Amino acid sequence: MNAFQKPTLLLLPGLLCDHAVWREQQAALADEVDSLVIDYGQADSIEAMARLALSQVRSPVFSVAGHSMGGRVALEIARLAPQRLQRIALMDTGMDPIAEGAAGEREIQGRMSLLNTARESGMRAMGQAWARGMVHGERLDTPLFEEILAMIERKTPDIFAAQLKALIARPDARGVLADLQCPTLLLCGREDAWSPLARHEDMHARVPGSTLVVVEHSGHMSTMEQPAAVTQALRDWLAQPARLA
Repeated sequence: MNAFQKPTLLLLPGLLCDHAVWREQQAALADEVDSLVIDYGQADSIEAMARLALSQVRSPVFSVAGHSMGGRVALEIARLAPQRLQRIALMDTGMDPIAEGAAGEREIQGRMSLLNTARESGMRAMGQAWARGMVHGERLDTPLFEEILAMIERKTPDIFAAQLKALIARPDARGVLADLQCPTLLLCGREDAWSPLARHEDMHARVPGSTLVVVEHSGHMSTMEQPAAVTQALRDWLAQPARLA
């Protein structure tokens, strides 16, 4: 890499999310990194999303930050191309496959019910119900909540179906997590009910030397709810010496 070239930061959004999730971080870090937000298109598996992302990164080495489903994609990138990965940040996310038995069936039924709502009543109507569990209670029906609904509405039911298929068939990433050899950030909103803090504490314990950051007064959408705190956590993580290629 040219000595004057800024390092590359790959930013991976979550389910039904896009560039809006990372807007504040991209702007704040623009002088420090070249950032790239991935659009998964019609990809319907975590592996396909990871391969699509890898195909769009021109730099031979890079750092990756993934939010929610994007964290699972980041872990798949770590499995597919560990030699390219300098740092990894896993935010409001998880590592486990779908549960076996009744718990897994309940998850599938819940996700399919949301998809049916999206097909019958539209993406915004689905988002009105689903996104209420994604933010701190004080942010319901605020301009921020409206921005989240607008982001969901930019996707289609077919994209929703593809991403749900990917999540239902998500791989077990616990082994990948344990094998990480680069600076690793685990970040979670204190009030994240979807990907709770206890899960991130477990992930943190599996990666020696990793950093755990708890974002106060935030639900699942931490990058949008508390952008300054998330940006500072990313800046501190980016300041850690990168693993050399």
